[in-house]
Amino acid sequence: MTTADFILWSCLLFAIIFVRYLLFSGAYHYLFRRHWKDRLQQRIFHDRPAGQTIMRKEIIRAAGVSVVFAVAGIATLWLWQRGHTRLYLDPGEHHWIWLPLSPLLFLALQETYYYWTHRWMHLPGIYERVHAWHHESIETTAFTAFSFHPLEAIIQAIYIPLIILVLPIQTFIFLFLLALMTLSATINHAGVEVFPASWSKIPLLRRLIGATHHDLHHKQARTNFGLYFTYWDEWMGTESKKYKDRFERVTEKR
Repeated sequence: MTTADFILWSCLLFAIIFVRYLLFSGAYHYLFRRHWKDRLQQRIFHDRPAGQTIMRKEIIRAAGVSVVFAVAGIATLWLWQRGHTRLYLDPGEHHWIWLPLSPLLFLALQETYYYWTHRWMHLPGIYERVHAWHHESIETTAFTAFSFHPLEAIIQAIYIPLIILVLPIQTFIFLFLLALMTLSATINHAGVEVFPASWSKIPLLRRLIGATHHDLHHKQARTNFGLYFTYWDEWMGTESKKYKDRFERVTEKR
């Protein structure tokens, strides 16, 4: 891949990532938030003029993040073309156990990576330079999902090319996981709790992170650092003591 090819494909992938963000986040925001807009906040910050200004800022910042993600995506493609990754297309190329095991390892390792880098980004001196942009959205929407500083985007994006260097993972499972990452980020920031109350009674499902859990992080900043699951927050004592009661209160309104 020449430099010109790299730039061309990066621009194309940027357009795909950014347009997908606008369409998916926009649809999620206007469909769910309008119907359930009292679920996490009594008054919706983004329905007021100041909120609309922040929403525009979120979209502008998301464009910069999409550039970073596009470059990381093309770098991943380049590594795959050169045979440096453990991605494989033929399911029979590796033992069948990798089909269920690889996505579990992918998510568990990403959860660990995210939790500890997230806590690091909240340290004084780091927070102001890397993470403060994201926390300007105290009342979040689906558009907040990609609204962060380019340095934070690099920290998040670098996990993908690194993990595929060492973890055998089938190509379509890998693409599914990329889509899951986008969906999870949107759900967590949308300001609308879509998980049902019954999930709080099921051991595995009650540890999934949704909008209520992450909304508390944006309001408290010192709790709820997880990405997909609450395990690290529970183990390290960083889960908000308000979370379980608030989730029950929010979901019982239905």
